[in-house]
Amino acid sequence: MGKAPTDVSVITTYRCQMRCKMCGIWENPTDPEKEIKAKELEILPKLKFANVTGGEPFLRDDLEDIVEVLYTKAPRIVISTSGYWTEKTVKLAERFPNIGIRVSIEGMEQTNNFLRGREDGYERGLRTLKLLHEMKVKDIGFGMTLSDHNSNDLIPLYELGRTMNLEFATAAFHNGYYFHKFDNQISNKDELCKNIDELINRLLKEKEPKSWFRAYFNYGLINYINGNKRLLPCEAGTANFFIDPYGEVYPCNALEEKYWKKSMGNIRSGKSFSDIWNSAEACEVRECVKNCPKNCWMMGTVAPVMKKNLHKVVPWVVRRKMGSLVK
Repeated sequence: MGKAPTDVSVITTYRCQMRCKMCGIWENPTDPEKEIKAKELEILPKLKFANVTGGEPFLRDDLEDIVEVLYTKAPRIVISTSGYWTEKTVKLAERFPNIGIRVSIEGMEQTNNFLRGREDGYERGLRTLKLLHEMKVKDIGFGMTLSDHNSNDLIPLYELGRTMNLEFATAAFHNGYYFHKFDNQISNKDELCKNIDELINRLLKEKEPKSWFRAYFNYGLINYINGNKRLLPCEAGTANFFIDPYGEVYPCNALEEKYWKKSMGNIRSGKSFSDIWNSAEACEVRECVKNCPKNCWMMGTVAPVMKKNLHKVVPWVVRRKMGSLVK
């Protein structure tokens, strides 16, 4: 039998009002009538963490119902959003004050609006974060996808986040079915990695241990950008899973058919989640994960294995933290 998972990411929709250069979700919208409903998520087991993502989750009229169901399954929920729908976000945070919100901002204003395809994207995303900050919602922050286009905005955006005491999450260009994108590439690796290394140094100088472990994640991001083998094994489909808008259960969001793409089952199949999780299809997927050539490094699949492999992570953190104290 498969080990019980701890984390889920629910892809609520492929509809999105943004027009991002690095993501083609908006060109491949789902039919709202066919998207999974809140009640269908009652099949999920008890978990530690749930991420609600899209597309744009706030385009779902029933997002509050989805969050309500997920809170019966996991104590911590984070919504990944563009921050475009300020009033809807504030309303949801008023009902669920412990909710986490991560607003995708890809750089300072000009850079962000170019990459996200909306002239008011930066202003609306920042306004949403400021209002949540004023409401004293604690679990809020940025999410930034790094590429050739925004490398030099990394440190300024990090410093902006610090002035508002915001979390700061990073990712890099990836391809996969989820992004509906298969031609993302990073060319200016040296410059990008130099800026990430500067971010690592600044994170290590912070007082919160959480920032030191985030520094390790960014160290792994440099490793990924340079095309090296993952620092930690991938346990997608074991520690975590994704549910797409049609109810398919996937191990991660970076699968590509040119390598492999297999579902573990569908929550609409009439089977219990345990039956899906322990099915022959799920076992086959886990074997594929063991031999996956992609070496992805994204927070959704890395965070669970970082917690499991503290014996590997902590020595790096201690060594680099001590080094930062003498600089």
